[in-house]
Amino acid sequence: MRYAYAITGALLLGGTAIAVTTSSNVGAQVAQNEGLQAAAPAGAPASLADMVEKLQPAVVNISTKQRVQVQNPFAGTPFGNLFGFGQGQPQTRQAQSLGSGFIISADGYIVTNNHVVSAGAEGATVEQITVTLTDREEYTAKLVGRDAATDIAVLKIEPKKAMPFVKFGDSTKARVGDWVVAIGNPFALSGTVTAGIISAVHRGTGGTYDKFIQTDASINQGNSGGPMFDMRGNVIGINSQILSPSGGNVGIGFAIPSEQAAPIVETLMKGQTVKRGYLGVQISPLGEDLAESLGLAKNSGEFIQGVEPGRGADKAGIKAGDVIVSVNGQEVNPDQNLSSIVANQPIGAKVPIVLIRNGQRMTVTAVVGERPPEDELNSFAQSQDDEDFSEQQQQAPGKAAEQSLGIAAIPLTPGIIRQLGIPTDTRGIVITAVDGSTDAGAKGLRRGDVIMSANNRPVTSQAELDAQVKAVAGQGRNAILLQVLRRGQPPIFLPVRMRDK
Repeated sequence: MRYAYAITGALLLGGTAIAVTTSSNVGAQVAQNEGLQAAAPAGAPASLADMVEKLQPAVVNISTKQRVQVQNPFAGTPFGNLFGFGQGQPQTRQAQSLGSGFIISADGYIVTNNHVVSAGAEGATVEQITVTLTDREEYTAKLVGRDAATDIAVLKIEPKKAMPFVKFGDSTKARVGDWVVAIGNPFALSGTVTAGIISAVHRGTGGTYDKFIQTDASINQGNSGGPMFDMRGNVIGINSQILSPSGGNVGIGFAIPSEQAAPIVETLMKGQTVKRGYLGVQISPLGEDLAESLGLAKNSGEFIQGVEPGRGADKAGIKAGDVIVSVNGQEVNPDQNLSSIVANQPIGAKVPIVLIRNGQRMTVTAVVGERPPEDELNSFAQSQDDEDFSEQQQQAPGKAAEQSLGIAAIPLTPGIIRQLGIPTDTRGIVITAVDGSTDAGAKGLRRGDVIMSANNRPVTSQAELDAQVKAVAGQGRNAILLQVLRRGQPPIFLPVRMRDK
């Protein structure tokens, strides 16, 4: 600050000197910014002030008080009673969280992110949710409902008067390059307004139902749950996430689109839980290696790794190894993944599903079921707790190095099956060595893994595996699809690139 003042003083002194020594024509000069007014871009207002003035009262600050059980790190030591821990027992501490939200009805319904009103740590419980209006009036809010899968929550306050509110707009009409405005409480700075453009739509960040609007309007910690407005003042998104190596804004923020949020909010306001469609399949994206191994275009469809017995997909005849390319007329691609499309289908509906099996296109009809609780789903999902394919490395001497896949294998025998602890009816070949310099080695294939099929053909010997490798190479493909079984896990399909000769 001292340095800044010193510069200011020097500039003022310099200005004085110039005023003394310049000619009398100085009086004819005007300031560079005299009478200027920037022209607005086409379609944008000259100022956002009028719009923001109307919208801001409907945007609120949301804070929580939480109680956290803190374990004593010194329990069982001579220091067990230090730092407020009595007799080495866990202690209760208070914590707070801060976020944003917006009022959607005159009687006080409020939308925010689920993570804003959820416990922030293991062992924590939320004791109170406080909503603060722009005029600093505070209300204790009740949690009406939440949907963790999409990170949406609905609160209710009991206001003393009719509340200012905003309504959802139509995010399906949002285009990359459109102007947007975000209002929220970043870093506890209430009523902060930022503006920018839509940078992308249908952006996924790894979640099952991700379909975010990406924006360069500044979004920071504390903006979560606040609204994203279009230039007509309609809410087209709920600000939810940022992508930032530093923890601050770097021009990449994400908002849940209103087309996804509005129906969920309506359901939660009624006190109901969100129900989603379900087929009962385990899927993988059709990335480059997987697409190459199947001879298909990448990112057009999703690959079925497994089918849950008795569910809609199983009853419709869908099998592991199929590629689903459309559901009920909606194309499956990175912008519209299979889970998201199926989730939005009415439960009990009969939907046509177009799939590719062994290169042949076919259509089946499936009845959409109801998605079960997450803990039940986890029991069907592939377990990778302590044996991750990508983390295994092996040296593969001898015969493995001679093979185009870098894999040496022998036929399964009853004795080997018992030794491996796999189902007695398993058919295939067991890997005895893997060349670590190959794609098979890089992807974690190892001694003891069982190859059940290659190129969607059963294999019972190294010669049959080699024959399928040659068949794939003869079709101009550089990768082959293997179905691999590892003890304690369900079979999975794994694309493996062949070694250049």
